[in-house]
Amino acid sequence: MLSFNNTEIAFADKSPKDLNRSYWLFKIVANNSIVSIGSKLTNIALQLHLPIKGIIKATIFKQFCGGESIDECESKINALGRSDIGTILDYSVEGKESEKDFDACATETITTIQKSITNKNIPFSVFKVTGVARFALLEKVAAKAKLSDEEEQEFEKIKQRIHSICQAANDAGTPVFIDAEETWIQNAIDDIATNMMAKYNTQQPIVYNTLQMYRKDRLAYLIKAFELAKKSNYFPGFKIVRGAYLEKERNRAKEKNYPSPIQDTKQNTDNDYDSALSFCLDHIDRIGFCAATHNEKSAMKLTELMLEKNIHNNNKHIYFAQLLGMSDHISYNLANAGYNVAKYVPYGPIKEVLPYLIRRAQENTFVKGQTGRELGLIVKETQRRKVSK
Repeated sequence: MLSFNNTEIAFADKSPKDLNRSYWLFKIVANNSIVSIGSKLTNIALQLHLPIKGIIKATIFKQFCGGESIDECESKINALGRSDIGTILDYSVEGKESEKDFDACATETITTIQKSITNKNIPFSVFKVTGVARFALLEKVAAKAKLSDEEEQEFEKIKQRIHSICQAANDAGTPVFIDAEETWIQNAIDDIATNMMAKYNTQQPIVYNTLQMYRKDRLAYLIKAFELAKKSNYFPGFKIVRGAYLEKERNRAKEKNYPSPIQDTKQNTDNDYDSALSFCLDHIDRIGFCAATHNEKSAMKLTELMLEKNIHNNNKHIYFAQLLGMSDHISYNLANAGYNVAKYVPYGPIKEVLPYLIRRAQENTFVKGQTGRELGLIVKETQRRKVSK
């Protein structure tokens, strides 16, 4: 019987040193003050070119990232693969604004797709539209504002970059996730994702849009998107997440005096999340989906629904996913039970990936129970190993 409490399976590839490092990292990120101060000091130290990259790389970077390049991620890809867990290479460089940087991000994403052709342990690729497009322009497109001739040309370049990524994914047979972002640019992203699905998902789900279920409207959007795909005769793909911009969304709604798009309660989010999983399973002959969650109840619920609907554990249209360095008790126990599982493996130059790492630390601080659960499982496994010696 599947259980997420089996720490022997969860930490099978972790040495005592690895466990000890994880323990102290989660102890640190449990303290909001330390995370806040440490984040600021780290940024200052890097700007002053102080020699702290080695410390970062040996600690928080090692926990949550695969390496500074695709080649450096090789050992992590292989290690996860030995436990039947796939790798989703996530080029986590953020906050760029130049055309040169956008082209570089598109090229890098295509390189991760090409890597998947020769490595069976890479089942998906991923990118953020803001990695290949200027945020302010996406905001304007989402608002359906009139674009200048120059902006029209810029937007055409954006669409060309995304087409090239999706074309590469289609040629490789490796599905690509288009990550979700802030609500005030998401309409533009949704339209792009829908167009890419219509073009590339004629035989199987290749392009996946991401749905943040902490939004009040996403369950209805899922149903509508499926009906459109059915009518237009393509196979939709969805990555189902809870969401990553909660405070930012609520604050903006308050500042600009419009109704918050975020669910009023966490229970409403949980209900819509599980309803989305159930809907996808009801249409599994046409929908490909990934339950990207660190929530034990939702992960277990999906396995129960699959059993109830007589759907095989390794159905090719169903994947579970978690972030590298987090919720190994979910990932490894699911994989051990024969489910399709992948880890998001962020990578990139340390200085460029730092905003991602800081956000990871802050999210662990804010998500109730997340850090305590990680610490409890590490302690349990450490004690188990002592007893079994």
